[in-house]
Amino acid sequence: MNKRKIINDPVYGFITISSDLLFDLVEHPYFQRLRRIKQLGLADLVYPGALHTRFHHALGAMHLMSQALRALQERGHLIWEPEIEAAQAAILLHDLGHGPFSHVLESVLLPGVHHESITLVMMKELNRQMDGRLDIAIQMFEGVYPRKFFHQMISSQLDMDRMDYLNRDSFYSGVVEGSIGADRLIKMLDISQDQLVVEEKGILSIENFLHARRLMYWQVYLHKTLLSAQAMLTEILRRARELSARGENLFATADFSRFLNNNFTLADFEENPDLLESFNNLDDNDVWASVKGWTKHPDPVLSFLCKSLLDRHLFKISFFEEAPGEEILKPLRENLLAGGVMESELSYFLITGETTNSAYEKEQDPIKVKMKNGTLLDIADASDIPTIEALTKIVRKYYVCWGKNVSLRG
Repeated sequence: MNKRKIINDPVYGFITISSDLLFDLVEHPYFQRLRRIKQLGLADLVYPGALHTRFHHALGAMHLMSQALRALQERGHLIWEPEIEAAQAAILLHDLGHGPFSHVLESVLLPGVHHESITLVMMKELNRQMDGRLDIAIQMFEGVYPRKFFHQMISSQLDMDRMDYLNRDSFYSGVVEGSIGADRLIKMLDISQDQLVVEEKGILSIENFLHARRLMYWQVYLHKTLLSAQAMLTEILRRARELSARGENLFATADFSRFLNNNFTLADFEENPDLLESFNNLDDNDVWASVKGWTKHPDPVLSFLCKSLLDRHLFKISFFEEAPGEEILKPLRENLLAGGVMESELSYFLITGETTNSAYEKEQDPIKVKMKNGTLLDIADASDIPTIEALTKIVRKYYVCWGKNVSLRG
């Protein structure tokens, strides 16, 4: 069977699956599940075109990894073919641990269990099934492979993951400000002292990359309407869990029910292969089917929230520079109580939170520029644009999200 395949991608053109291992990974049910998980969750409520999946994104990141490693080879760096295959496999699988609606589901159904940890458990299970063919890929993913730059290409502030999702999310959402010149960026990459660096003439490309990331966060990932929709879905799942804990039998697929009714830890995933299978059976369809079914549930809180989200009657949301005080929250509470919301139910209809945006985390994970004289400088020091230094500052915004014109009982 010919396992060398070409896939037509709307962002990059033709993407090549270049080895038997990569083909086998793409064909595996763990990877095929990513077709049924949207990359941007509920973002299509704001940008109707944002319907692309994590399957698209993972293939795109694999393609960029291939391009970047070939560019480094052309610069004279010795990179073995098994290393190229392993790095492509690692980036291909980097999102396996994302559940439906990613961070929303993580925060409510799997608190304390990060998707990266589940990804690693799934990669190890794949490795077991494939007789150790992923040994090097897993080492690269974990950052323990001797050549450290491979891990940077998988997970850093200049990795193939970010390069693809900025380009892809920009393309599908139509927010052109997020577009980056990935081809030029990749051509500017180099290795120095076993770390991934950028040539001095690539400084402008890095500046554009960091600005694009900042703009995409405010315009897409942290768009206030999206935050409102995510808050509503979070409260739906929280209410469903509360009702389940009271002994109510809620409509849900068997695997989704398992996560609604239990609190699993990472150790549970590592010890129970069947739990991993249940997780792999979860996708966006399970959540939407439940939300649709719960619109007719007798609990007024659950049914109201579900119907509102389905019909896109979203909560109002306002941003603040400081944590909102009683002068803001008290009248909102009073309005909700007047609309039939009980005191014990207020937290489902009045939500406070905060969000942060830091485009460049200089201290944790610096981007190094290789100057013409061979010295390595942080991009913030190498750039003559003062805004790069400004991008290192964390911008924090507080928000209040509330149900407006709620009529819960009669």
